[in-house]
Amino acid sequence: MAVKPIRLFGDPVLRTPAEPVKDFDKELRQLVKDLTDTMIDAPGAGLAAPQLGVGLRVFAYYVDDRLGHVVNPTLDLSDEQETDDEGCLSLPGLAFPTPRSVGVVAKGFNMHGEPITLEGTHLLARCVQHETDHLDGIIFIDRMDPEQRKAAMKAIREAEWFGDPVPVVKESPHRTLGKAI
Repeated sequence: MAVKPIRLFGDPVLRTPAEPVKDFDKELRQLVKDLTDTMIDAPGAGLAAPQLGVGLRVFAYYVDDRLGHVVNPTLDLSDEQETDDEGCLSLPGLAFPTPRSVGVVAKGFNMHGEPITLEGTHLLARCVQHETDHLDGIIFIDRMDPEQRKAAMKAIREAEWFGDPVPVVKESPHRTLGKAI
């Protein structure tokens, strides 16, 4: 099992747009395994690579007994919207009403570079939008109206985990040729 620490709100990696995956290699397959194991252990419905401190466009999901991952997703959203409670593993213990599209069609690739299409509604659509937002440096509270976001920020500041030190990431002394994860 490859459970990794999840980055918390306030970590700059969560606000940094992720880079597209270019190499569908062993390191990517390990990242997908780490995402999946960490998400299931948490437990959560989804987990994006930036939440593990990795700036690549990949996320894992586990919704309604559907387990999978998407690399380099692009989304086509339905016009119909719904507001429902939404939480995040990077904001543990907190959930807030957040508007999202009811349906989504996500296109991307699996960890082997094969094209995939993922279609979903309600919770799966919410999860796919939430995780893709992470890949763009967006946190779900950014989707709330200003008054709700202000209340959410107050709850975040009052959370016992808020203000914990950001983990120190050691850089490898070995050349990575831009392929480090």
